[in-house]
Order: sequence, then C-alpha cells, then structure tokens
Amino acid sequence: MLELKSPLFFHIPWDFRVEAELLYKIKRSLTVPPQGLPPSRMALLGMLLGLLMASCFTFCLSHQNPEFALTSPEKSSTKEAERKETTAEEELDSEVLEVFHPTHEWQALRPGQAVPVGSHVRLNLQTGAREVKLQEEDKFQSNLKALKKGKRLDINANTYTSQDLKSALAKFKEGTEVESSKEDKARQAKIKRLFRPIEELKKDFEELNVVIETDMQIMVRLINKFNSSSSSLEEKIAALFDLEYYVHQMDNAQDLLSFGGLQVVINGLNSTEPLVKEYAAFVLGAAFSSNPKVQVEAIEGGALQKLLVILATEQPLTAKKKVLFALCSLLRHFPYAQQQFLKLGGLQVLRSLVQAKGTEVLAVRVVTLLYDLVTEKMFAEEEAELTQETSPEKLQQYRQVHLLPGLREQGWCEITAHLLALPEHDAREKVLQTLGALLATCRDRYHQDPQLSRTLVRLQAEYQALATLELQDGEDEGYFRELLGSINSLLKELR
Repeated sequence: MLELKSPLFFHIPWDFRVEAELLYKIKRSLTVPPQGLPPSRMALLGMLLGLLMASCFTFCLSHQNPEFALTSPEKSSTKEAERKETTAEEELDSEVLEVFHPTHEWQALRPGQAVPVGSHVRLNLQTGAREVKLQEEDKFQSNLKALKKGKRLDINANTYTSQDLKSALAKFKEGTEVESSKEDKARQAKIKRLFRPIEELKKDFEELNVVIETDMQIMVRLINKFNSSSSSLEEKIAALFDLEYYVHQMDNAQDLLSFGGLQVVINGLNSTEPLVKEYAAFVLGAAFSSNPKVQVEAIEGGALQKLLVILATEQPLTAKKKVLFALCSLLRHFPYAQQQFLKLGGLQVLRSLVQAKGTEVLAVRVVTLLYDLVTEKMFAEEEAELTQETSPEKLQQYRQVHLLPGLREQGWCEITAHLLALPEHDAREKVLQTLGALLATCRDRYHQDPQLSRTLVRLQAEYQALATLELQDGEDEGYFRELLGSINSLLKELR
C-alpha cells in the first residue's frame, strides 16, 4: 500500500517554499472574493490558480530528493539499512590502525595492532598473549617471488634432484670423493691441529720405551711367552693370567683361535706343573663361555678328554676347581659336547669327584651343572614344540643326549638326595632344585630312601621357623620362604 510519507509542505525543497507560500495566500484570499469582481472573472482566476498549483506539485515530484515521494514502507526500510551499512563501512575504512613493527625476536602484540604480511605469529600458552617476529628474510622473499612468478615454493634449499643423487652414487661407486667446501676444509684443518697423528704418538712412546699394541698383538706376545722354553714358571703363569683377561671378549677368543693360540693353551693341560694346568683351564673356561666357534674347535682339539683326565686323577683342589669351570663352560649349550661327555664316562668321573672326601664345594658345582644340563634339554624340546625356533639339527642333537637314564643308572638319585645334609643354605637350594628336576626319573628311588624323607621333614621345620622370622621382619616373599615352598612341594609329591 502506498502512503504519503509526510506533509507536502515540509518535503518541498527550500527553493520553492516561498512560491508555495504565495500560492497558499492567493488561494486563501480567493476564498473571500473582493467586492465588485464579476463571477466570470472569479472562475477564471480559480482555474489559473489550480493550474499553477498542479504544475508546482508536478515539479516537486520530479526533484531528485528521494524523501519527497510516494514509497513502499518495506522498500524504504531496506534502503535505509543499506545506507547505514555503507556509512559504517566507510567509517571503518577511514579508521587507521596502529601497525606493529616486528623484529627477529618474539614480541607481545597488543590488541588493536595490525601485523604486517609475512610475519610469524604464535600464541604463548603460558601468558595467553599473541607474539610476533619476522620470518627468515631470504627464505620469505624467495618464496614470495616464486609465488608472484607462479612457481612452486622451494621449501628446502638443500634438496637434491634424482639426477644429482644418481651422479653422487656413481662417484661413490667409482671411489672418487666429492671435494668438500671451504668451510669443511677449514674444519678438518682445525681438527688436525687439535690431534696428533698416530705415527707421531708411536714415535714419542718408543722414545719413552712405551709400545702401543692391539689386543691381538698382546695375545700373540703372551702366547709366545707362555710357549717359550726359556720362560720361567712364574712368567708362564703371569702370561696365562693376563691372557684370561682378554679372552673374556668373544672376538678376542676367536682371534686366539685364528693364530693357533687356543691349541697351545689346550696342550698346556698336559703340563706336569699343577699351576700350569690350573691357569690353562682358567683361560679355556673364559674362552669357551657362550662362544660356539671356540667350543667346536676345543672338542676337535681334544680339550674334553684332557679335562676329564685331570678331574679323574689326583690333583690339587684349586686345579680341579678351574678344570671343572672349564668343563661346565664347554658343555653348556653344546649338545654335541654333552654326547661326547657321556660317551667318555663323564658321569662316572663326576661321581667319583663328588664322593671323595673334602670335595663338598665341588659337589655343589657338579649338582648345579647337572641341573643346568637337564633343564637345558627340557627347555630346548619345549621351545621346539611351541615356537619352532630351535633348529632341527640342534634339536636332534639334544635328543641324542641320554642324560636322565645315565643319571639313574650311575646312582645320581641317591647321591643328590644325600647332599641335602650340607649345612649351607645355598648348597641346599641347588640340591633341592636338582631333586625337583630329577623327580620324574627318580621318584621310585626317592620313595625307597627313608633318609630323604627324614631330612626333608627336618628341613621343613627349620625353614618354617626361619620363614616366620622373615614375616615378622616384613618380608612376605623371603629367601627362606622360597626354600620352604620347595621342600613342601617335594614332600607332597613323595606322599
């Protein structure tokens, strides 16, 4: 619906207000006609006045002022809203913001500050403020130029093309070296100035009567001293003592094998001097430990037979300790050596050693060796069934080791049971472990041994009291409690 927005008089431009007022006064004066004017004249003046007012109204409608018009209320409000938005935008454009000038260090940005294009902005989580700094100038400028040219950004200036890599690999295969930059050469020269060449150091040490030797050179020198007929007994023992330190390392033990030093030490077991036998066995035990290559060469060199001979003959206890150590290192994790040990009557040799007087220390070590050999074969067979990680060849070698039947035949069921009478707790622990490992093979022998049951009952009472003291001291899983658990398990199996 159209409506007149406001009274006509107030929307007429200022230039025409005088004329409109004049017409209004003329019209008002005509309403009261002067005396003596004929009616025809009065009608003519009324017509002229009407035409004049119509022309004036038409002229006012055609004026550019948008307020003087017949308009729709909806369109008028829309136009006013657009005009206000335009005015607000012009006011915002005319407002000048403070420009922040960043540096290469992080600076806090205040509210209302404008940040230049290309600046690095971050939010400090500790203070909650925004911080600004300049980007790397060279990288930013190069990226900006590349963008203007329509190229891709070079993110990493140190990248190489596939052709560069191929050429570098070709030079590497040919053995040529790429020339280093001036900075690298300067750095290398600086390092060379800090350190002296090895040749100069050797000369200086030679002047001081000090010779620099590698482990290989030292072992060769020690073997030569030990094997020399001119060396005294003390010099030979000192050479073997020093050699034992080096062969603990697997690589050194294999180096000893490579230049024939291992066989020289094995032959030392034939010496008539007990000390030479003792320290030769000491070196061999260190070289055999977890070193299959050396173990194989030792078996081929006759080390097993020589070790058993020393254990079976009259020798000092200290020598037999070292020989037993070498034997244990040779047999562990080496099923072929275990087969040869059984064939050569090793169980009989160990039985005689344990039953001899004054060899209780050796008895505990022998029982520990037997326990290790029994559980090693058991674990190898279980691992082969579950994970199949054990090689078929090694598994077949373990199956050819008939250790448990040999232990039963040689009377080790009774020998092990009688070792429970040893007073040391550590010895009892190892004997209890071995009894448990032999339980399936020796169950009937254990039942027939009344002394074993009495010993177990006595130890049960002893360790029950010790376990109670541990509980009072706040140890829930103490050492004596574990021993008591082993004893209880054996008694339960034997009832």
